[in-house]
Amino acid sequence: MNLTESWKQYLEEIADPENLDVSSFEIQDTLQPDVWKSEEKINQEISARLYEIAKEFFKSLDLDWVTIVDITITGSIANYTWSKYSDIDLHIIIDYNEVDENQELVQNYLRRASSLWNKNHDIFIKGFEVEVYVQDSNESHYSTGVYSVKYDRWDTEPSRVDPKIDYENVQKKAALLMDKIDEVYDIFKEGDYEAALDRADSVRNKIRKFRQSGLETGGAFSVENLAFKLLRRTDYLERLSSLRIQSYDKSMSINGEKI
Repeated sequence: MNLTESWKQYLEEIADPENLDVSSFEIQDTLQPDVWKSEEKINQEISARLYEIAKEFFKSLDLDWVTIVDITITGSIANYTWSKYSDIDLHIIIDYNEVDENQELVQNYLRRASSLWNKNHDIFIKGFEVEVYVQDSNESHYSTGVYSVKYDRWDTEPSRVDPKIDYENVQKKAALLMDKIDEVYDIFKEGDYEAALDRADSVRNKIRKFRQSGLETGGAFSVENLAFKLLRRTDYLERLSSLRIQSYDKSMSINGEKI
């Protein structure tokens, strides 16, 4: 099945994006019981395995001179907001300045290395996929739950607070962003691959800034962050990534159809 056919089928399955299911954005009574031994401590077998994964990934970067400040898990799995959609966000904390003074170069390299690793590995722990990231120790972080698997302690302990969520606005914002991704597909389908690539980059940057703004002003339960999570749960972010890659490949090809 080619991209056009699979995308059409996918949109038919999604149907009306304004009817997106937001029921999973609820506060749980406890932390995820398969991951956490108690409210204070993580399951030690899981902690040891996450630490091993982080060390193996970092070893592959060939940054032997760089010190690992911490290795943490964050996001909904380290909070009372976990659901069946949660990932285990495994963060390796380093000082980017130790890598190189060109911060933008370091950030892009580490982001791409993390993205490639996550794409090539499907590691699940208790049914939750492990996603690896490299985080600058000087970077602001807005999660209300951060647990260090390196030091076996909470860096930021979560609290069970019932937030006020604007579900209607979350759905509307998510649907708006989905429309923008659909526009990229329409350009791609017309065969204007350079324009599709430019549009895909623009939409990706917009989504990134959109989420960051929400985290800074409203935290994990901001409309922007929850809309982002809906995009990820419905695979729209993956679709945008696929469109970017295929647009680039086709724009760089000359008579590039397979024989």
